[in-house]
Amino acid sequence: MKYILVLTSLLSYAAFSSDFDDTKVLAEQGDAWRQFRLGWMYDNGKGVPENDAEAVEWYRKSANQGFRSAQFSLGRRYWSDDGVPENSIRAYMWLSAAESQGIIIAGHYLEKLKSQMSKQQIADGQALAAKCYQSEYKDCD
Repeated sequence: MKYILVLTSLLSYAAFSSDFDDTKVLAEQGDAWRQFRLGWMYDNGKGVPENDAEAVEWYRKSANQGFRSAQFSLGRRYWSDDGVPENSIRAYMWLSAAESQGIIIAGHYLEKLKSQMSKQQIADGQALAAKCYQSEYKDCD
């Protein structure tokens, strides 16, 4: 039984490793879904060692193309100081972008975040979100 578990783990890692290589090639070619997927793989250590900086980089590339799941992931990271310095205004911006594209849970995160922000921070977050949206997610940083 022990050997079966080891073999299963090795085969699973090999599958993720192959998936990582294929995903990286397409992500580097600009595919937003693959960029998000690559960020997720770095985020969770699937097929590659966990690496917050790489996860953020790939999430950002995908988010800047309007990929809503990447926007949500960035918003959560900015809120929780996970791979990027905590920044409630940037968290607000990315969570707003994700919510506006139908990520319902982003709205719940946004409400909790707003309860921790000053009125000025909320206004700044709204202004940054509007700028980001108007630029079609190209001017969000």
